[in-house]
Amino acid sequence: MRELIDADRLPGQPSCTPERLAAARRGLVPPAGWAVPARPQISVLASAGNRPQGVIAYLSWVDVHTGLICWLYAHEEPSALRVLIGHALAELAPCPLIEAFVGGPPGPLGPGGLPRARRGATHDALLCSGFTGRRQGCYLYCALSAEFAPAKPVADVVPCDFPPGQRLIVREAAEPVAEAVVSVGPDGTATVYWIETLPTHRHRGLGHKLLGQALALLAEQGATEVALVVDDPPHPVHDSQAAPRLFDSFGFTSVDELWTYQCRRP
Repeated sequence: MRELIDADRLPGQPSCTPERLAAARRGLVPPAGWAVPARPQISVLASAGNRPQGVIAYLSWVDVHTGLICWLYAHEEPSALRVLIGHALAELAPCPLIEAFVGGPPGPLGPGGLPRARRGATHDALLCSGFTGRRQGCYLYCALSAEFAPAKPVADVVPCDFPPGQRLIVREAAEPVAEAVVSVGPDGTATVYWIETLPTHRHRGLGHKLLGQALALLAEQGATEVALVVDDPPHPVHDSQAAPRLFDSFGFTSVDELWTYQCRRP
């Protein structure tokens, strides 16, 4: 099963170890106050020789009658993909709304959405099964040199439990005005979960200084690859190229578009 998952791994995405797969099977552990979904169900499609040909994970929120296809891998074999999606739809039959590849940070089981170009067969299989899709953002990647120049610290660094990692906070007059959350795994892959500056403090170089400090911190901790997801804004913004310019200045390149999907039933 891990071989199926790793076959579609993107640059900078951590490999699927037995420990990470076991954690995924236990389900999410959200912060206090969040709705807790049922434990994910994992189904494996096997050949006549009992060799795995595909795997799909799905779950449902009973209180809101919503289903979710979390991840799906089958070496981009159309027939296997259709069988697995059909199985999940049958299992989630009581749900009037089923989502697939809903956005999240890059992890060992997926990059936070479906890579539209690299996973074209999965995209087509979802559409043929009644899903509609839309672009939600882009997956960016950067190879991080061990000699990455340390940035002049502008942020306080504190541990972060969810997502697990470290939070960098820039304060003015004791008030947070910019923040980033990052994490590095034992295999040298790192994730920038988010970076944000208050609108009142933008265009002052804070984002550049903050990202520089975050990447220097990751390099010090042994990271050699960094991935992040840039979500498309829900509404047009004044300077839509600010984030791309920031990430481009540090050597991030776009790997693929990320898509998410919905299937509504009468």
